[in-house]
Amino acid sequence: MTFESLEKANKKLATIPIKGKDYVQVNERVKAFRTVCPGGCIETEMVMYEAGRVMFKATIRDEEGNVLATGYSEEKEGSTMINKTSFVENCETSAVGRALGFAGIGIDASMASAEEVATAIVNQNNPVQPVQTKQEPPQEFVKACKTKAGGSTLGKLYKENRPLYDNLRQTGTDEEKAAIAIIDKYAEGRK
Repeated sequence: MTFESLEKANKKLATIPIKGKDYVQVNERVKAFRTVCPGGCIETEMVMYEAGRVMFKATIRDEEGNVLATGYSEEKEGSTMINKTSFVENCETSAVGRALGFAGIGIDASMASAEEVATAIVNQNNPVQPVQTKQEPPQEFVKACKTKAGGSTLGKLYKENRPLYDNLRQTGTDEEKAAIAIIDKYAEGRK
């Protein structure tokens, strides 16, 4: 793969306009790589998959197996329309696009691929909400839940620990959520 072959391939790449700038899609970058380095290799590896998040590493190799570039990408399940059903595939494709960009393919317009820019625009308009982590309720609350204490007892505990119980509304066990519902009913009756 020479500079001249890269330059020639980059001039032939189709682009799509996003927000007034031209971007190259990953499929165009892959075709260009196959043109300038037909015996080369694109390797992908899932390096992380947990709690609805995935990360891929892509490695671009020449015909002799030398590493030309690597690229990483991370996606969150459900963060965009495509990520509702295909966040793993989208992540792998983005990692390939970045690695090919680092190898010099499709960077005349921009380093980012069209897919990355489109995802960034969607995420900019729909920021990811922080994940709530469960906080443990005080033992008095657990005891009150288990003994099915009345609303006034739970209400008193709630007033003393309001932020914790707001967290339990989202992250608590069914029993804890039921107790919060009792507190809410009690609070409504007292207004």
